[in-house]
Amino acid sequence: METQAITKQPLKGLVLNIQHFCTYDGPGIRTTVFFKSCSLRCKWCSNPESIHPEPELAYNASKCIGVKECGFCKKECPESAIFTVDSDVKVRIHWDLCTNCGKCVAVCPPQSLYRFGQAMTVDQVLDEVEQDSTFYRESGGGITLSGGECLLQPEFSAALLAGAHERGVNTAIETAGNVPWRFMEKVLPHVDTMLHDHKLTDPERHRKWCGTDNTRILSNYMKAYEKFPKIKFIARTPVIPGVNDDEEHIHRVLAFIRPHKNVVDYELLPYFRAGASKYGFLGRVYELSDFQPPRPESLARLCATIDAAFGRTVGKK
Repeated sequence: METQAITKQPLKGLVLNIQHFCTYDGPGIRTTVFFKSCSLRCKWCSNPESIHPEPELAYNASKCIGVKECGFCKKECPESAIFTVDSDVKVRIHWDLCTNCGKCVAVCPPQSLYRFGQAMTVDQVLDEVEQDSTFYRESGGGITLSGGECLLQPEFSAALLAGAHERGVNTAIETAGNVPWRFMEKVLPHVDTMLHDHKLTDPERHRKWCGTDNTRILSNYMKAYEKFPKIKFIARTPVIPGVNDDEEHIHRVLAFIRPHKNVVDYELLPYFRAGASKYGFLGRVYELSDFQPPRPESLARLCATIDAAFGRTVGKK
């Protein structure tokens, strides 16, 4: 009896976007691979399209040319989730009915309908990343995995970073840490630099603003510091006025990280609203529309506290 050979399918991950020439996602010039799926629900999230664990529909109404000129999407939708109202020729989306099948995207000439997220193999990602190898060599940069939360796809992330090392590319990840420890433990052997968020230190305030407390997050970080001493860890806080822009939070983070010599820096990321418009494209509401970026003098004060803790001249790294 003949046996048929089983062809092993290449490992794939769900990638949101690949962004080139990034300078804030680790040392040097980097290529950042953004992943789909996140286990937190931070109210200030600037990448809401990265939260859902599957490809999802987005709609930019400003590009829609209307049902009189087009209307193909309305005819194609199997769930009748695309509709019009008498006062507007442009289509609208009933988001509760939409199943993200993507059939409407294929028939939308002005591309007002599109999808966030595509499946890619390790080699597909690395082939694009390696196009920037000259910049890595000159700047000390490399590949950074971000999100969403890249550690929610641990097999793909580990394979991607291992493949990058095989090609001589430096590796980094950006993580919020809210994953099972076994996920983090699988990926970290292939990481040169880990940028990790300390969004809030109080568990209940973390739950209020991020959707869950920080117990697992802090436990993961402590294990990572201790079990992977060769990794360079960079702590980060997205500074949100009225939420965590106080010195108490900064001092608590410093007390957590400073005993570990492999935590080489602590960076502050000022809040901005650049991603607010994307909420509307996804049929969601942005809750922090009244929030403003932190004042320069407030940010400077917090940075001075960090510089002093790291024994640096204020304002210099």
